[in-house]
Amino acid sequence: MPKKRTDLVDSGSKTVRILGTRGVPASHGGFETFAEKLALYLVDRGWQVVVYCQEEGAGKFREDDWNGIARVIIPEPNEGALGTIRFDWKAISHAAQHKEDLMLVLGYNTAFFCLIFRLKGIANIINMDGIEWKRAKWGAIAKTWFWLNERFGCWFGNHLIADHPEIKRHLATRVSENKITMIPYGADQVLEADPTLLGEFGLEPYGYAIVVARPEPENSILQIVKGFSEKKRGRKLILIGNYDISNTYHKKVMASASEEVIFPGAIYDKVKINALRRFSFLYIHGHTVGGTNPSLVEALGAGLPVLAHENKFNRWVAGEGNAYFEDENSFSIVLEDLLSRPLALREMSLNSRALFDKKFRWNMILEQYEQLMQFWLSGQSVDEGEIVQA
Repeated sequence: MPKKRTDLVDSGSKTVRILGTRGVPASHGGFETFAEKLALYLVDRGWQVVVYCQEEGAGKFREDDWNGIARVIIPEPNEGALGTIRFDWKAISHAAQHKEDLMLVLGYNTAFFCLIFRLKGIANIINMDGIEWKRAKWGAIAKTWFWLNERFGCWFGNHLIADHPEIKRHLATRVSENKITMIPYGADQVLEADPTLLGEFGLEPYGYAIVVARPEPENSILQIVKGFSEKKRGRKLILIGNYDISNTYHKKVMASASEEVIFPGAIYDKVKINALRRFSFLYIHGHTVGGTNPSLVEALGAGLPVLAHENKFNRWVAGEGNAYFEDENSFSIVLEDLLSRPLALREMSLNSRALFDKKFRWNMILEQYEQLMQFWLSGQSVDEGEIVQA
Protein backbone atom coordinates (compact mmCIF):
# COMPACT_ATOMS: atom_id res chain seq x y z
CA MET A 1 0.00 0.00 0.00
CA PRO A 2 1.38 3.45 -0.85
CA LYS A 3 2.40 5.65 2.04
CA LYS A 4 -0.18 8.27 2.96
CA ARG A 5 0.66 11.62 1.33
CA THR A 6 -1.16 13.90 3.79
CA ASP A 7 0.48 17.07 2.49
CA LEU A 8 -1.13 16.59 -0.93
CA VAL A 9 -4.44 15.22 0.23
CA ASP A 10 -5.08 17.89 2.85
CA SER A 11 -4.11 20.79 0.62
CA GLY A 12 -6.00 19.48 -2.39
CA SER A 13 -2.88 19.97 -4.47
CA LYS A 14 -2.61 17.78 -7.55
CA THR A 15 0.77 18.28 -9.18
CA VAL A 16 2.52 15.78 -11.43
CA ARG A 17 5.92 16.10 -13.11
CA ILE A 18 6.30 14.16 -16.36
CA LEU A 19 9.80 12.96 -17.21
CA GLY A 20 11.40 10.63 -19.74
CA THR A 21 10.41 12.27 -23.05
CA ARG A 22 11.82 15.03 -25.21
CA GLY A 23 8.90 17.16 -24.11
CA VAL A 24 5.87 18.98 -25.48
CA PRO A 25 4.54 19.83 -27.98
CA ALA A 26 5.04 16.33 -29.38
CA SER A 27 7.28 16.02 -32.43
CA HIS A 28 9.37 12.88 -31.91
CA GLY A 29 7.27 9.78 -31.30
CA GLY A 30 4.70 7.79 -29.34
CA PHE A 31 5.82 8.70 -25.81
CA GLU A 32 5.89 12.42 -26.65
CA THR A 33 2.39 12.20 -28.15
CA PHE A 34 1.17 10.43 -25.03
CA ALA A 35 2.84 12.99 -22.72
CA GLU A 36 1.14 15.82 -24.59
CA LYS A 37 -2.28 14.14 -24.53
CA LEU A 38 -2.04 13.31 -20.82
CA ALA A 39 -0.69 16.71 -19.80
CA LEU A 40 -3.45 18.62 -21.61
CA TYR A 41 -6.11 16.26 -20.22
CA LEU A 42 -4.87 16.70 -16.65
CA VAL A 43 -4.67 20.48 -16.95
CA ASP A 44 -8.31 20.51 -18.06
CA ARG A 45 -9.11 18.38 -15.00
CA GLY A 46 -7.53 20.85 -12.59
CA TRP A 47 -4.06 19.36 -12.21
CA GLN A 48 -0.84 21.31 -12.19
CA VAL A 49 1.40 19.63 -14.76
CA VAL A 50 5.14 20.11 -15.26
CA VAL A 51 6.83 18.54 -18.30
CA TYR A 52 10.61 18.34 -18.73
CA CYS A 53 11.72 19.23 -22.26
CA GLN A 54 15.06 18.57 -23.98
CA GLU A 55 16.56 21.28 -26.18
CA GLU A 56 19.65 21.07 -28.36
CA GLY A 57 22.58 23.27 -27.40
CA ALA A 58 24.09 24.68 -24.22
CA GLY A 59 22.75 27.13 -21.69
CA LYS A 60 20.76 27.49 -18.48
CA PHE A 61 17.49 25.85 -17.57
CA ARG A 62 14.46 28.00 -18.27
CA GLU A 63 10.77 27.71 -17.63
CA ASP A 64 7.72 28.71 -19.63
CA ASP A 65 4.06 27.89 -20.13
CA TRP A 66 2.56 25.99 -23.07
CA ASN A 67 -1.23 25.68 -23.14
CA GLY A 68 -1.37 25.69 -19.35
CA ILE A 69 1.47 23.17 -18.99
CA ALA A 70 4.56 24.35 -17.11
CA ARG A 71 7.64 23.39 -19.11
CA VAL A 72 11.15 23.06 -17.71
CA ILE A 73 13.42 23.38 -20.75
CA ILE A 74 16.86 21.83 -20.37
CA PRO A 75 19.52 22.51 -23.02
CA GLU A 76 21.75 19.52 -23.78
CA PRO A 77 24.72 19.88 -26.18
CA ASN A 78 25.33 16.15 -26.62
CA GLU A 79 23.39 14.07 -29.14
CA GLY A 80 22.35 10.42 -29.13
CA ALA A 81 22.37 8.12 -26.10
CA LEU A 82 24.84 10.25 -24.12
CA GLY A 83 22.68 13.34 -24.56
CA THR A 84 19.56 11.45 -23.48
CA ILE A 85 21.25 10.09 -20.35
CA ARG A 86 22.60 13.52 -19.38
CA PHE A 87 19.20 15.14 -19.99
CA ASP A 88 17.41 12.51 -17.89
CA TRP A 89 19.85 13.02 -15.01
CA LYS A 90 19.40 16.80 -15.11
CA ALA A 91 15.60 16.47 -15.25
CA ILE A 92 15.39 13.96 -12.38
CA SER A 93 17.80 16.02 -10.25
CA HIS A 94 15.66 19.11 -10.79
CA ALA A 95 12.39 17.26 -10.13
CA ALA A 96 13.80 15.77 -6.91
CA GLN A 97 13.82 19.28 -5.42
CA HIS A 98 10.01 19.13 -5.35
CA LYS A 99 9.25 16.46 -2.77
CA GLU A 100 5.56 17.27 -2.60
CA ASP A 101 4.89 16.41 -6.27
CA LEU A 102 4.08 13.10 -7.91
CA MET A 103 6.57 11.91 -10.54
CA LEU A 104 5.50 10.09 -13.72
CA VAL A 105 8.51 8.67 -15.57
CA LEU A 106 7.91 7.44 -19.11
CA GLY A 107 10.32 4.64 -19.93
CA TYR A 108 12.94 2.87 -17.82
CA ASN A 109 16.08 3.51 -19.91
CA THR A 110 17.69 5.55 -17.12
CA ALA A 111 15.66 4.15 -14.21
CA PHE A 112 18.78 3.92 -12.03
CA PHE A 113 18.47 7.69 -11.53
CA CYS A 114 15.04 7.16 -9.94
CA LEU A 115 16.91 5.95 -6.86
CA ILE A 116 17.11 9.60 -5.86
CA PHE A 117 13.29 9.70 -5.63
CA ARG A 118 13.17 6.66 -3.36
CA LEU A 119 15.94 8.00 -1.13
CA LYS A 120 14.03 11.28 -0.72
CA GLY A 121 10.66 9.60 -0.24
CA ILE A 122 9.21 11.09 -3.43
CA ALA A 123 6.39 9.12 -5.04
CA ASN A 124 7.19 8.02 -8.59
CA ILE A 125 5.24 5.93 -11.09
CA ILE A 126 7.14 4.44 -14.02
CA ASN A 127 5.67 3.43 -17.37
CA MET A 128 7.90 0.44 -18.16
CA ASP A 129 7.36 0.55 -21.94
CA GLY A 130 8.54 -2.56 -23.85
CA ILE A 131 11.20 -5.21 -23.25
CA GLU A 132 13.96 -3.06 -24.72
CA TRP A 133 16.84 -5.41 -23.93
CA LYS A 134 15.35 -8.09 -26.20
CA ARG A 135 15.53 -5.94 -29.32
CA ALA A 136 17.89 -7.31 -31.97
CA LYS A 137 19.23 -3.89 -32.94
CA TRP A 138 21.16 -3.43 -29.69
CA GLY A 139 24.67 -4.71 -29.02
CA ALA A 140 25.76 -6.50 -25.85
CA ILE A 141 26.60 -3.33 -23.90
CA ALA A 142 23.29 -1.62 -24.70
CA LYS A 143 21.31 -4.79 -23.92
CA THR A 144 23.05 -5.07 -20.55
CA TRP A 145 22.29 -1.40 -19.81
CA PHE A 146 18.59 -1.87 -20.61
CA TRP A 147 18.36 -5.16 -18.70
CA LEU A 148 19.85 -3.55 -15.59
CA ASN A 149 17.63 -0.48 -15.84
CA GLU A 150 14.53 -2.62 -16.24
CA ARG A 151 15.46 -4.15 -12.85
CA PHE A 152 16.20 -0.72 -11.37
CA GLY A 153 12.81 0.54 -12.58
CA CYS A 154 11.06 -2.38 -10.90
CA TRP A 155 12.90 -1.72 -7.64
CA PHE A 156 12.91 2.09 -7.53
CA GLY A 157 9.44 2.84 -8.91
CA ASN A 158 6.70 3.03 -6.27
CA HIS A 159 4.26 1.72 -8.86
CA LEU A 160 4.66 0.41 -12.42
CA ILE A 161 2.50 0.78 -15.52
CA ALA A 162 2.59 -1.92 -18.20
CA ASP A 163 1.16 -1.04 -21.61
CA HIS A 164 0.19 -4.63 -22.46
CA PRO A 165 -0.94 -7.74 -20.53
CA GLU A 166 2.19 -9.61 -21.65
CA ILE A 167 4.42 -6.80 -20.38
CA LYS A 168 2.61 -7.03 -17.04
CA ARG A 169 3.22 -10.80 -16.93
CA HIS A 170 6.89 -10.20 -17.70
CA LEU A 171 7.28 -7.55 -14.99
CA ALA A 172 5.47 -9.80 -12.50
CA THR A 173 8.50 -12.12 -12.67
CA ARG A 174 10.52 -9.26 -11.15
CA VAL A 175 8.11 -7.68 -8.63
CA SER A 176 4.72 -8.35 -7.07
CA GLU A 177 1.84 -8.20 -9.53
CA ASN A 178 0.09 -5.84 -7.10
CA LYS A 179 2.71 -3.23 -7.91
CA ILE A 180 1.76 -3.21 -11.62
CA THR A 181 -1.24 -1.71 -13.41
CA MET A 182 -1.90 -2.45 -17.08
CA ILE A 183 -2.94 0.58 -19.15
CA PRO A 184 -2.39 0.50 -22.94
CA TYR A 185 -1.69 3.43 -25.25
CA GLY A 186 -4.43 5.28 -27.07
CA ALA A 187 -4.75 6.96 -30.44
CA ASP A 188 -6.86 9.47 -32.28
CA GLN A 189 -9.71 8.15 -34.36
CA VAL A 190 -9.31 9.05 -38.04
CA LEU A 191 -12.65 9.29 -39.80
CA GLU A 192 -11.80 11.82 -42.50
CA ALA A 193 -8.70 12.84 -44.46
CA ASP A 194 -7.80 14.66 -47.68
CA PRO A 195 -7.34 12.17 -50.57
CA THR A 196 -5.64 14.81 -52.74
CA LEU A 197 -2.55 14.51 -50.52
CA LEU A 198 -1.92 11.05 -51.98
CA GLY A 199 -0.93 12.58 -55.32
CA GLU A 200 2.46 13.60 -53.89
CA PHE A 201 3.28 9.91 -53.54
CA GLY A 202 1.74 8.71 -56.79
CA LEU A 203 -1.00 6.83 -54.95
CA GLU A 204 -4.72 6.32 -55.46
CA PRO A 205 -7.22 5.72 -52.62
CA TYR A 206 -7.25 2.04 -51.62
CA GLY A 207 -4.62 1.22 -54.21
CA TYR A 208 -1.82 0.56 -51.73
CA ALA A 209 -0.84 -1.07 -48.43
CA ILE A 210 1.15 0.84 -45.81
CA VAL A 211 3.91 0.13 -43.28
CA VAL A 212 4.84 2.73 -40.64
CA ALA A 213 7.88 1.43 -38.74
CA ARG A 214 11.56 1.88 -38.12
CA PRO A 215 13.43 -0.19 -40.74
CA GLU A 216 14.96 -2.73 -38.36
CA PRO A 217 15.19 -6.54 -38.56
CA GLU A 218 12.89 -7.05 -35.54
CA ASN A 219 10.11 -5.29 -37.48
CA SER A 220 10.15 -7.91 -40.28
CA ILE A 221 10.66 -5.27 -42.98
CA LEU A 222 12.76 -7.53 -45.22
CA GLN A 223 10.26 -10.38 -45.01
CA ILE A 224 7.39 -8.01 -45.83
CA VAL A 225 9.14 -6.46 -48.83
CA LYS A 226 10.31 -9.82 -50.18
CA GLY A 227 6.87 -11.38 -49.73
CA PHE A 228 5.12 -8.43 -51.35
CA SER A 229 7.61 -8.30 -54.24
CA GLU A 230 7.38 -12.01 -54.98
CA LYS A 231 4.89 -11.32 -57.76
CA LYS A 232 3.07 -8.41 -59.35
CA ARG A 233 0.28 -7.40 -56.97
CA GLY A 234 -1.53 -4.70 -58.92
CA ARG A 235 -1.29 -2.59 -55.75
CA LYS A 236 1.54 -0.58 -54.24
CA LEU A 237 3.31 -0.84 -50.91
CA ILE A 238 4.50 2.33 -49.18
CA LEU A 239 7.02 2.08 -46.35
CA ILE A 240 7.21 5.16 -44.12
CA GLY A 241 10.64 5.51 -42.48
CA ASN A 242 14.23 6.57 -43.04
CA TYR A 243 16.04 4.17 -45.36
CA ASP A 244 19.77 4.78 -45.78
CA ILE A 245 21.60 2.97 -48.59
CA SER A 246 24.77 2.94 -46.46
CA ASN A 247 22.98 0.75 -43.88
CA THR A 248 23.43 -2.95 -44.75
CA TYR A 249 19.93 -3.97 -43.70
CA HIS A 250 18.27 -1.01 -45.42
CA LYS A 251 20.23 -1.76 -48.59
CA LYS A 252 18.98 -5.36 -48.53
CA VAL A 253 15.38 -4.22 -48.12
CA MET A 254 15.59 -1.72 -50.96
CA ALA A 255 17.33 -4.21 -53.25
CA SER A 256 14.54 -6.73 -52.62
CA ALA A 257 11.76 -4.31 -53.56
CA SER A 258 9.78 -4.52 -56.77
CA GLU A 259 8.73 -1.44 -58.73
CA GLU A 260 5.44 -1.49 -56.79
CA VAL A 261 7.24 -0.63 -53.52
CA ILE A 262 7.67 3.05 -52.55
CA PHE A 263 10.18 4.51 -50.07
CA PRO A 264 9.14 8.14 -49.40
CA GLY A 265 11.31 8.51 -46.29
CA ALA A 266 10.13 9.56 -42.84
CA ILE A 267 6.97 11.67 -42.74
CA TYR A 268 6.20 13.70 -39.61
CA ASP A 269 3.30 15.74 -40.98
CA LYS A 270 0.28 14.37 -39.12
CA VAL A 271 -2.17 15.44 -41.82
CA LYS A 272 -0.25 13.53 -44.49
CA ILE A 273 0.22 10.45 -42.32
CA ASN A 274 -3.49 10.41 -41.49
CA ALA A 275 -4.36 10.60 -45.19
CA LEU A 276 -1.92 7.83 -46.07
CA ARG A 277 -3.37 5.60 -43.36
CA ARG A 278 -7.00 6.45 -44.02
CA PHE A 279 -6.92 5.57 -47.73
CA SER A 280 -4.75 2.43 -47.62
CA PHE A 281 -6.50 -0.87 -48.19
CA LEU A 282 -4.30 -2.67 -45.62
CA TYR A 283 -1.99 -1.84 -42.74
CA ILE A 284 1.01 -4.17 -42.40
CA HIS A 285 2.67 -4.52 -39.01
CA GLY A 286 5.81 -6.63 -38.68
CA HIS A 287 6.88 -5.88 -35.11
CA THR A 288 8.02 -9.00 -33.26
CA VAL A 289 8.96 -7.44 -29.88
CA GLY A 290 7.15 -4.97 -27.67
CA GLY A 291 3.89 -4.20 -25.97
CA THR A 292 1.07 -2.03 -27.29
CA ASN A 293 2.65 -0.43 -30.34
CA PRO A 294 1.34 3.13 -30.98
CA SER A 295 1.49 2.75 -34.76
CA LEU A 296 -0.67 -0.37 -34.64
CA VAL A 297 -3.21 1.34 -32.39
CA GLU A 298 -3.26 4.31 -34.79
CA ALA A 299 -4.05 1.90 -37.63
CA LEU A 300 -7.02 0.57 -35.65
CA GLY A 301 -8.11 4.16 -35.05
CA ALA A 302 -8.14 4.70 -38.82
CA GLY A 303 -10.30 1.60 -39.22
CA LEU A 304 -7.72 -0.31 -41.25
CA PRO A 305 -7.64 -4.03 -41.91
CA VAL A 306 -4.41 -5.30 -40.32
CA LEU A 307 -1.96 -7.96 -41.44
CA ALA A 308 0.43 -8.37 -38.49
CA HIS A 309 3.30 -10.61 -37.45
CA GLU A 310 1.99 -13.57 -35.46
CA ASN A 311 2.90 -13.03 -31.81
CA LYS A 312 1.16 -12.54 -28.46
CA PHE A 313 1.77 -8.79 -28.44
CA ASN A 314 0.12 -8.11 -31.80
CA ARG A 315 -2.69 -10.63 -31.22
CA TRP A 316 -3.92 -8.82 -28.12
CA VAL A 317 -3.86 -5.42 -29.83
CA ALA A 318 -5.26 -6.28 -33.29
CA GLY A 319 -7.54 -9.08 -32.13
CA GLU A 320 -8.86 -12.23 -33.73
CA GLY A 321 -10.68 -10.30 -36.45
CA ASN A 322 -7.49 -9.41 -38.30
CA ALA A 323 -4.91 -11.48 -40.21
CA TYR A 324 -1.42 -12.70 -39.25
CA PHE A 325 1.77 -14.00 -40.86
CA GLU A 326 4.82 -15.84 -39.55
CA ASP A 327 7.46 -15.41 -42.26
CA GLU A 328 8.05 -14.24 -45.81
CA ASN A 329 6.23 -17.19 -47.37
CA SER A 330 3.14 -17.02 -45.15
CA PHE A 331 3.03 -13.24 -45.64
CA SER A 332 2.82 -13.72 -49.41
CA ILE A 333 0.12 -16.40 -49.09
CA VAL A 334 -2.07 -14.40 -46.68
CA LEU A 335 -1.67 -11.20 -48.72
CA GLU A 336 -2.71 -12.98 -51.91
CA ASP A 337 -5.75 -14.40 -50.14
CA LEU A 338 -6.80 -10.99 -48.80
CA LEU A 339 -6.39 -9.36 -52.21
CA SER A 340 -8.85 -11.87 -53.62
CA ARG A 341 -11.45 -11.27 -50.87
CA PRO A 342 -12.50 -7.61 -50.62
CA LEU A 343 -15.43 -8.54 -48.36
CA ALA A 344 -12.96 -10.04 -45.87
CA LEU A 345 -11.00 -6.79 -45.86
CA ARG A 346 -14.22 -4.90 -45.19
CA GLU A 347 -15.02 -7.17 -42.26
CA MET A 348 -11.49 -6.72 -40.87
CA SER A 349 -11.92 -2.94 -41.10
CA LEU A 350 -15.13 -3.10 -39.07
CA ASN A 351 -13.40 -5.32 -36.50
CA SER A 352 -10.55 -2.82 -36.18
CA ARG A 353 -12.92 0.06 -35.53
CA ALA A 354 -14.88 -1.93 -32.94
CA LEU A 355 -11.71 -3.01 -31.15
CA PHE A 356 -10.34 0.53 -31.14
CA ASP A 357 -13.58 1.85 -29.66
CA LYS A 358 -13.54 -0.80 -26.96
CA LYS A 359 -9.89 -0.58 -25.85
CA PHE A 360 -7.90 2.34 -27.18
CA ARG A 361 -9.86 5.62 -27.10
CA TRP A 362 -7.75 8.39 -25.59
CA ASN A 363 -10.39 9.55 -23.10
CA MET A 364 -10.58 6.03 -21.68
CA ILE A 365 -6.78 5.65 -21.43
CA LEU A 366 -6.20 9.08 -19.89
CA GLU A 367 -8.97 8.54 -17.35
CA GLN A 368 -7.22 5.37 -16.18
CA TYR A 369 -3.95 7.27 -15.69
CA GLU A 370 -5.69 9.96 -13.66
CA GLN A 371 -7.46 7.37 -11.51
CA LEU A 372 -4.17 5.61 -10.79
CA MET A 373 -2.46 8.86 -9.80
CA GLN A 374 -5.37 9.85 -7.58
CA PHE A 375 -5.28 6.46 -5.84
CA TRP A 376 -1.60 6.98 -5.15
CA LEU A 377 -1.94 10.53 -3.88
CA SER A 378 -4.82 9.60 -1.60
CA GLY A 379 -2.76 6.85 0.01
CA GLN A 380 -5.17 4.08 -0.99
CA SER A 381 -3.96 0.68 -2.06
CA VAL A 382 -4.03 0.38 -5.82
CA ASP A 383 -6.42 -2.37 -6.83
CA GLU A 384 -6.41 -2.72 -10.61
CA GLY A 385 -10.03 -3.80 -10.44
CA GLU A 386 -10.91 -0.32 -9.27
CA ILE A 387 -9.25 1.29 -12.29
CA VAL A 388 -11.63 1.54 -15.24
CA GLN A 389 -9.96 -0.97 -17.53
CA ALA A 390 -9.93 -0.74 -21.33
